[in-house]
Amino acid sequence: MAKRVMRRTAGEGLYYHPDFHGALSASLDYLERHYGVEGVREFLRRFARACYAPLVAGLQERGLVALEEHFREVYRFEGGEAQITRTEETLVVKVRACPAVQHMRRRGYPVAHLWGETLRTVGEALCEGTPYAVELCVYDPEGGGSIECFYRRRR
Repeated sequence: MAKRVMRRTAGEGLYYHPDFHGALSASLDYLERHYGVEGVREFLRRFARACYAPLVAGLQERGLVALEEHFREVYRFEGGEAQITRTEETLVVKVRACPAVQHMRRRGYPVAHLWGETLRTVGEALCEGTPYAVELCVYDPEGGGSIECFYRRRR
C-alpha cells in the first residue's frame, strides 16, 4: 500500500486553546506563592506587552476601535457573550460569564485567587504608553463576569 502524506500549515487548522486557561491559572497560583501579588502582576504585564504588541500598536494608531475589534473576535472565538459599546472616548466591555472561568469550572480546574488580574493588569499593560486608560469596574470571581471601562486619559 502506498504511503499517503498530508501536509498542513498551522494557519490551515483552527487553533483552540481552552486548557491554556487552566495552565495559566496554575501558573498564577505558583507565582503568587513564590513571588507574591506583585510577581503575578509583573508576569502578566510582561506577557501582555509581548503577546499583544500588535494590539498596543493598533490602539496607538487607530484608537479604541482596535480594542473593540479585538474583544469582539476573542469572545466570538471563545464562545462567550460580551456586550461591547464604544464611543469616541470610551469602550465598555460587559461580560456576564467569562468563557475561560466557565471552562475551568466545568473541567474541575482551580481558578486562581488572582484570576481577576488577567483583566486588570493586562488591560493596564495594553494602555501603557497610549492615550488610553482602563478601569476594571466590576469583577465576579465566581463566574468571571466583568465590566471593563477603557477611556481616553485627561490631558
